[in-house]
Amino acid sequence: MHYRRMGRSGLKVSEIALGAWVTFGSQISEQTASDLIHAAYEEGVNYFDNADVYAGGQAETVMGNAIQDLPREALVLSSKVFWPTMPGPNGRGLSRKHIFESIHASLKRMQTDYLDLYFCHRFDPDSPIEEVVRAMSDLIAQGKVMYWGTSMWEPAQIAQAHGVARQYGLVPPSVEQPMYNLLNRRRVEHEIIPAVSDLGMGLTTFSPLYYGLLSGKYNDGIPEGSRASLDEMAWMRERITEERIAKVRNLTAMAEELEVTTAQLSIAWILRRKEVSSVITGATRLEQLDENLVAGDLAERLTETEIDRIFAIIGDEV
Repeated sequence: MHYRRMGRSGLKVSEIALGAWVTFGSQISEQTASDLIHAAYEEGVNYFDNADVYAGGQAETVMGNAIQDLPREALVLSSKVFWPTMPGPNGRGLSRKHIFESIHASLKRMQTDYLDLYFCHRFDPDSPIEEVVRAMSDLIAQGKVMYWGTSMWEPAQIAQAHGVARQYGLVPPSVEQPMYNLLNRRRVEHEIIPAVSDLGMGLTTFSPLYYGLLSGKYNDGIPEGSRASLDEMAWMRERITEERIAKVRNLTAMAEELEVTTAQLSIAWILRRKEVSSVITGATRLEQLDENLVAGDLAERLTETEIDRIFAIIGDEV
């Protein structure tokens, strides 16, 4: 496993992370989730990503149970706050009230005294940016959070948070978490990476396989029992277009020539960017986890010719 600094901070995270979105607390059993966490840790993964809204908080509970026999100081644990998780008008957003109540609930579910990373899951136009930055700074001062970050914020919003931090002597965000993959790349490459690089922030990217499409498993249609086949995932099926499947089939052919999988090639393509601190991957089986963990070595071997060929296959995606 390779480790990368999170921007200009001193924190080092595994370049492959294991995330809880969709799978933990819903799609897989608690035992399977625990097995995945322990297997990932044994292979050198130290970064485990979560959010208070995943599976209605159950994903945090599952992860909290799983890590009890692992050394806490060796782990980088993250969660997020923004989406509705509590009743009433203050049960969502980034008000000081919701941030503090949410961190306490997350810490209880994850059975830990602190989080290494705490993300603002979206920008909240109803909460003054100074209130957000001050609340996060206070959590850091209290030792409940080590670093805070943003997720899916616009560059101007991130810059505003840094400006407020400088003005009032507060702690700025250290990391941004955007969606980034071969089928969703222009925003990150043209807007987010230049902005966060100037500010010294790291990047922990999610959905590297674009909801599984870039794994190649939908090349011959939607398999029964797959995530996209579920009724609650109808929105995902809208993204599995014939045009995209045709591109992924060509990507799969290239991967076979290189004697790797489509998923490994897709993740390696992201890791070739040194601005990326860690790629958050998901898994429902140990075999998927093992497959993903090889991508770091592949990223070191990709040639410029191979990268150009990938771009030619995928074309000008958003």
